[in-house]
Amino acid sequence: MKVFWLTAIISFFAISALAQNGKISGKVTFGSDNAVLHQVSVQLVQLKRSTVTNDSGAFEFASVPPGKYTVLAHQEGFSDASEVVTVAAGSVVSVDLQMQLSGIKEQVTVTASGSEQTTFEAIATVTTLGSNDITTRASVGLGEVLDNESGVSKRSAGPGSSRPVIRGFDGDRVKIAADGISAGSLAAQSGDHSEPIDTLSLERIEVVKGPATLLYGSNAIGGVVNAISGHDEGSHPGVRGYFSTIGGSNSTQAAVSGGLEFGLRNWGFWGNGSGQRTSDYSAGGDFGEVQNTFTRNATGTGGLGYFAKKGFFNTSYTFYQSRYGIPLDFRETDPEARSLRVWRNNVKFNFGYNELDSFITGLKFTVDLSNYRHQEIADEEVGTTFRNRVYSFRAMFDQKKVGVLTGRFGFDGFHRNYSTVGEEVLIDGPVKQDSFSVFGLEELKFERFSFQFGGRVENNRHNPDNPDLPDRSFTGLSAAAGARFDLWKGGAFVANYSHGYRAPAMEELYNFGSHDGTLTFEIGDPNLRAEISNGMDLSLRQQNKRITAEANFFYYAFKDFVFLAPTGKIDKESGFEIANYLQADSRFTGTELSLEVTANKYLNVITGFDYVNAELEDGRPLPRIAPLRGRIGLDLHYENLSIKPEFVAVGDQDRVFTNETPTPGYGVFNISGSYIIPTKHFAHIFTVNAFNLGNRLYYNHISFIKDISPEIGHGIRFGYTVRFF
Repeated sequence: MKVFWLTAIISFFAISALAQNGKISGKVTFGSDNAVLHQVSVQLVQLKRSTVTNDSGAFEFASVPPGKYTVLAHQEGFSDASEVVTVAAGSVVSVDLQMQLSGIKEQVTVTASGSEQTTFEAIATVTTLGSNDITTRASVGLGEVLDNESGVSKRSAGPGSSRPVIRGFDGDRVKIAADGISAGSLAAQSGDHSEPIDTLSLERIEVVKGPATLLYGSNAIGGVVNAISGHDEGSHPGVRGYFSTIGGSNSTQAAVSGGLEFGLRNWGFWGNGSGQRTSDYSAGGDFGEVQNTFTRNATGTGGLGYFAKKGFFNTSYTFYQSRYGIPLDFRETDPEARSLRVWRNNVKFNFGYNELDSFITGLKFTVDLSNYRHQEIADEEVGTTFRNRVYSFRAMFDQKKVGVLTGRFGFDGFHRNYSTVGEEVLIDGPVKQDSFSVFGLEELKFERFSFQFGGRVENNRHNPDNPDLPDRSFTGLSAAAGARFDLWKGGAFVANYSHGYRAPAMEELYNFGSHDGTLTFEIGDPNLRAEISNGMDLSLRQQNKRITAEANFFYYAFKDFVFLAPTGKIDKESGFEIANYLQADSRFTGTELSLEVTANKYLNVITGFDYVNAELEDGRPLPRIAPLRGRIGLDLHYENLSIKPEFVAVGDQDRVFTNETPTPGYGVFNISGSYIIPTKHFAHIFTVNAFNLGNRLYYNHISFIKDISPEIGHGIRFGYTVRFF
């Protein structure tokens, strides 16, 4: 009898507790004709719960605790749709989401804090770029795809080697990651090295601007770019996939890409591949063809995973290869034709578990094995071979929410083997590097105020085989604190303080020799000290159905900032200018402004502005800092058609370092457009991108070879993508 009554009491309270929960249901449609979309991913962002729409476009979340939630619908190729809802105890909330071709939209990031949240709610400043925009900007180089995003520019030695520069930070201060793990390349250490990222197969790219060192390490002191495949985020039942083809003028661009996913019960299988080629492009004005700017690229990925309600594991294999040319120096009578051939093999394992009934509610482990190699070829002869093998690991643990406190902590690290053989041996002998870190990020979340704080302790060790080069070991602390205040409905103010620690990179310590990638004879300093930074980021944000606006201001002060300083002296053997890696105190300050206004149901007005001022303590400007840039554009849309004309204006850059040449400003006019034909199971997406319509001759100040290589002239690019789901 006691057992009976105890069971009855427990059952009563359990039923009562469940009765206090609510339910969210709704339907997802597309466009003005309300076409039903099948298999759309619908997320309850704050609870990390997701489902998919059925054949009628309907979805449902049961047993939702009382609170305020963001319901977000996502389907590759469409603009995300979202709605903020409030669930009361025992209530049923109905929310219908209408996806659009373009216009103001919500965005979700996992890069900013290690957990899914909207970019508006994130304390870090984040930009995301979806698959439709990536395809429209189709390029082999990651920097080309992200160029002109707010606060982001590109560094390149031709289209095949472009890499993002964030707020003036380049090289080892910007981390490039693939699904949260380092890409394992050598692109940070040279202007002519590429990132082995297949942009055409990505679901989205997330850019965190400002220090992201707590979660991603000391080489993310300027920011992180995370290329997200979407395969780590779960599987969908049935078959879904895409096929894209792209063709363009000027460089005779041609590309194809395709992917397929198959979900059976809790299992998921996927594979994708792409190939892309361009010929030498023509610059603007009367310059003509920029010789040796061709690109060739091919990549493929295959994987499988098991995704249960609480646990999952997956594994994938990726093969990447490319070859691209370095522009010829037109000032020479018989210039040397140089190109790079790149390979990368990558194997990744993930394991995770969620909804644990303990202090740790979720965990994720990742092991990544990357084997990178590239050859530098001169007149079809291999001159130098670079190898970089990186074995990475990462563990992240989610804490149980206690009152208003939640957070995550973890550890990560890598073992790296680096070596070069051939003519351009900048470091004499192989070097091993080991890194290990522990980190934590906590958050106090109130109704209209949230506070985030955390720290990271990191150790980096360099061990050269050459006995003439000293071993170096660095251990330091990075820390950050940030607060977000809701000012009014749709308005927020965010303030961040960061203290960063960065160990000198391998090339900064040990390089000694002529380097074609920077056109200098580089001399490293094995006695360099660690970089220390302190910075502030301030952000004012507004987001509603009519206006999305963001104003950012940042200031970073560096102690012992490392930079490559030209001396004005010439190395007789190579003919390159001698440059030393030096240290001096410096500061970076700048601003970013972006505004998108829905003028009416057919028109959005889009504007942007960014500026960086970076100089040493003695007032000398730092080398290769992006100039002032502004952008204004329109988004004209009617039903499933969108046309986006824009004008980008870039100012003169005459604040230059010793022996650095100034770069004149320029303005370019572009038009892009897209048209979608949606059905229940298919979406046909047509895109066009007409660029530099005035055929303006201009140069990129950040490029190491800007004085010999102007940017691409006028051209047009067409694309077609079919997605099935």
